Amino acid sequence: MLAALLRHTERLAVWLAGAGAAIIVVQMLWISYGVFMRYVVSRPDGTVTEATALLLFPAAFLGLAFALKEDAYPKVTFLPDALGPRGRRRLEILNLLLMLAVGGFFSIAAVDATIGSFASGAASEILLWPRYLFWAPGALALLVFTAYVALKLAVLLTGAGPQPDHPPAPRS
Repeated sequence: MLAALLRHTERLAVWLAGAGAAIIVVQMLWISYGVFMRYVVSRPDGTVTEATALLLFPAAFLGLAFALKEDAYPKVTFLPDALGPRGRRRLEILNLLLMLAVGGFFSIAAVDATIGSFASGAASEILLWPRYLFWAPGALALLVFTAYVALKLAVLLTGAGPQPDHPPAPRS
């Protein structure tokens, strides 16, 4: 059950990272359009700066869970390398607990901001786009990240998944 839930969350992490990548492509194209309009056509587009700035928040957080899935966060390895299997496991538990605390804090803040911007009807200054549309993907990404960390921690504590210190036996 726990392993299946972890797999589904990992699949969702891949989709969220793909959405983040799509946002980055949109930003790239929009900024290129803005540069073209400013320097080639001599008619600057006033929406480029605000639109690409608003897209930064969701783009920044949509890849969090995927980065954890791929073990892509920067690490200092001298301490884990110096510890035995038991020490590495404890260090991994501590690391996941810290991620859970930070992810939980930011999840609460992002969900609160999304609900607040929806309730107030706040909109961007130039484009007049509803602000909750930019908060919601980041809030979702932070919730998925926090749930994924909690699942990884549960798997680690219960031993329900593969153990990193015990690689699977080779197939014959």
